[in-house]
Amino acid sequence: MAPVINTHSLAPYVLSIARIVIGLLFFEHGLAKMVGFPQGPALPFDLSLHWFSGALEFAGGLLLTLGLLSRLAAFIASGEMAFAYFLSHAPHSLYPLINRGEGAILYCFIFLYFAFAGPGPLSLDALIQRRRTQSAAPAISLGERTAQAASRKRTKVSN
Repeated sequence: MAPVINTHSLAPYVLSIARIVIGLLFFEHGLAKMVGFPQGPALPFDLSLHWFSGALEFAGGLLLTLGLLSRLAAFIASGEMAFAYFLSHAPHSLYPLINRGEGAILYCFIFLYFAFAGPGPLSLDALIQRRRTQSAAPAISLGERTAQAASRKRTKVSN
């Protein structure tokens, strides 16, 4: 019989991997607009909507890839993609296949999911949270731990 894989225990890691890959794809869009790589030329610094979208994609993609301020970055990126869809794609047609807006819709809802699901365990946000939790725990000396363990044993024996 084949071993059973507990997919519930892998789900948070798959969430992290998806966040990293999608963050890198989004970062690539911003990189192309801001720097001109891998597809040039870069947009001029003119504070236009295209320039701001490139800045949001660059910063949001980087933050999502690293898993830093992930929920906020994902929420802002989701809003940007909704705005992009209705501003750039929807006026051409009602249908996303015709107006070429499938990517914007997918990014919008994937980022909205990340905003609510969080970044997963493979993120700087999770690392910061673990460190805060560890530093908030009171320091207990070895003698206190031994006394606590002995007390728990006595409680179990008396029950």
